[in-house]
Amino acid sequence: MSRKEPDHLNLLFDMGELASIITSGSDIEAFLTGAGELVAKHLRAHVCSIYLFDSRSKDLVLKATRGLKPEAVNRVRMLPGEGLVGRCFSQDQVLRVGNARTSPGFKYFDNAGEEAFNSFLCVPIRRGVVKIGVLVVQHREMDHFTLLDERALRTAATQLAGAIENARLLMALAPEPADADKDADTISNKFPAFIKGKSDGYGLASGTIRPSRRKRKAILFEADTPNITYSLADFQTAVEKTIDELKALQDKFAASLPESESLIFTAHFMMLKDKNFTGKMKTLIEQGTSPVSAIQQVTLKYINVFSDNPNAYMQEKAVDVEDLGIRLLSHLKAVHTPKAPDRGTIFVTQDIYPSDMMKLTADGIRGIVLVGGGVTSHVAILARSLSIPLIIADDPLFLDLPDTTRLLLDAGQGNIYINPDDNTLSIFKSKQEAEDRAKNREMQPATYTLDNRRIRLLANINLLSEIHLARELKAEGIGLYRTEFPFLIRSGFPSEDEQYLIYKGLFDKTEPGTVTTVRTLDAGGDKVIKHTDFIQEANPALGLRSIRFSLKYRQIFRTQIRAVLRAAHGKEKVRLMFPLISSIDEFLEAKQVMAECIRQMEQEGVPHKSDPEVGIMIELPSVLATIDEFAQLTDFFSIGTNDFIQYMLGADRGNKLVADHYIPYHPAVNRGIAKIVAAAIGHGIDVSVCGEMAHDPEHIPFLLGVGITTLSVAPKFLPRVQAAVMETSFSRASAYAHRLLAQTRVKDAAAVLKTGPGK
Repeated sequence: MSRKEPDHLNLLFDMGELASIITSGSDIEAFLTGAGELVAKHLRAHVCSIYLFDSRSKDLVLKATRGLKPEAVNRVRMLPGEGLVGRCFSQDQVLRVGNARTSPGFKYFDNAGEEAFNSFLCVPIRRGVVKIGVLVVQHREMDHFTLLDERALRTAATQLAGAIENARLLMALAPEPADADKDADTISNKFPAFIKGKSDGYGLASGTIRPSRRKRKAILFEADTPNITYSLADFQTAVEKTIDELKALQDKFAASLPESESLIFTAHFMMLKDKNFTGKMKTLIEQGTSPVSAIQQVTLKYINVFSDNPNAYMQEKAVDVEDLGIRLLSHLKAVHTPKAPDRGTIFVTQDIYPSDMMKLTADGIRGIVLVGGGVTSHVAILARSLSIPLIIADDPLFLDLPDTTRLLLDAGQGNIYINPDDNTLSIFKSKQEAEDRAKNREMQPATYTLDNRRIRLLANINLLSEIHLARELKAEGIGLYRTEFPFLIRSGFPSEDEQYLIYKGLFDKTEPGTVTTVRTLDAGGDKVIKHTDFIQEANPALGLRSIRFSLKYRQIFRTQIRAVLRAAHGKEKVRLMFPLISSIDEFLEAKQVMAECIRQMEQEGVPHKSDPEVGIMIELPSVLATIDEFAQLTDFFSIGTNDFIQYMLGADRGNKLVADHYIPYHPAVNRGIAKIVAAAIGHGIDVSVCGEMAHDPEHIPFLLGVGITTLSVAPKFLPRVQAAVMETSFSRASAYAHRLLAQTRVKDAAAVLKTGPGK
């Protein structure tokens, strides 16, 4: 039987109809219902439903319907990819089904009353590049909707998108349900059991979520517990327990991280002694104020004072006050609480500083989920050094999961399991045991390719505590010691003597006779030193960072060079490396500063090393044009592939919008690396790779094939790098590199990469 085609070849609605549904009605829900009725009328559909994406719960919610049961509104929910509606949203495509109930993936809801409707048609609702929901029509007849109906529904979604997006945003501003814990449990129950994140480390961690700073801060505003009275003696006990707790953390911290400050909780200890802080609390209690209120009043007063200060360093002190107030209140309330709440061992956060990492490590954190951020950030590097699995997840809902949620992190795969079952936990226990065995695998004292080409394996060191593992795994020296961490984790610039002790610890711990390469301060970019007055730059990656920072602040640069050379006195094979060099002039200027420091120490009679090898970390494409001249002036090259790729391709791997453009095997990157190596070999200087490519088995054959004979990696990667090298033939790697270098297109390079060098 033929039917009249709907009037929808251009705009589905006229302006009068749109204006009517937008201006009439008492609320947003009435507008959405009116929109559904209008679409159903024009398409002669029995049902029209509007699903909107909830950015808080990360699911699609039925917000209006004409034809289904009204009680289904706000109760029918689907995750992206779930059911036909979820598939339409996640795949961003129109779905037309003649018999929905027999269609694979159809999700039936008892409370919606869909059983009478067979034909199903849905289109995504978009506002620009943003997907905001799904528009659905249904009909009792099978195979009812046509290609013309598809076009009509697309048109309707386009016409309504602006108004619907405004409605969605206003709905999102509605207050959270009063029962926050119940809502959090609901979120946890319907959150997927598995989330794929990003990580460039490895390791497993399992535990409950540590309460967020926002949740922990709530104790500063809670009223006194009914029927519980705290005394002055209880307050003094809380102060003593807080002091003991901080001392224990301090001792643990100092023992494991010697390059940190000797007292990272200095501010806490000083406030505990201050008559205007704990002294004021005591006075208020003696005057009749409850201990809980006394701690809250004084703590919040100090937080406000520090937060209102225009100085960034003083603002940071507000966090110390907040932390101390929370600890005091927690210990006070524990006086009448038989069991302290579980603190949790997995930290979920949107941002984290290196100094925060240090305190968390001392406080028992086993894993971190970073909501947003980039895998090449220094926090990620520090996490690897501290053997803390860290995974970057892009889903803000992680921040709302209840503290009782158990997470299992597999950093090697970038996988996060939410409330894993016993079977999953058992599997990963076995995997952890296998990883431990692999980590403890006996390494060969020297590394050779299959055809007996000698390859040196060096270690990248961030913390002195890693040197023991590097020696245990038979690293042949330190190819990169990153000096910025003592700056990043302190509340002020370390003095020359403080730096001297750190660098002396480095040289004393390394194997005698092996090379030790110290990179000067690589500040700026994603390595912001909190206690400096760094100007907020529009593009910090292209701003005042690395050697530029050092040459601008000469006194900081001189202090560091003096400390390194003093610590290196009497040591062999010491190398000083300047990062992010962009020109020969810049290199000579940095080298001149070193010469001035040497002259000054000679005049002062200070023991020091006067003849270190001096080289550059190659990260900028600008050096390629004068690479032969650099090879004549320097003692060695080290290729920092992370930044080299980023600057060569103009793509920040930490930016998810351009992550697909960060391509290590890009023809320009391949040829750039080959040109650097050829210049080094031609002039008889050493060249190594110390970026992420050096520990990736997929890229190691190419590096060997272009002539790299030194790889420098984090200690934990040494076993797998040695295994990859020993499974590679240098002759085959050379032919493989030649094939890669011949490619001019990314897709062709990818095809060669996929084939590999063979055996």
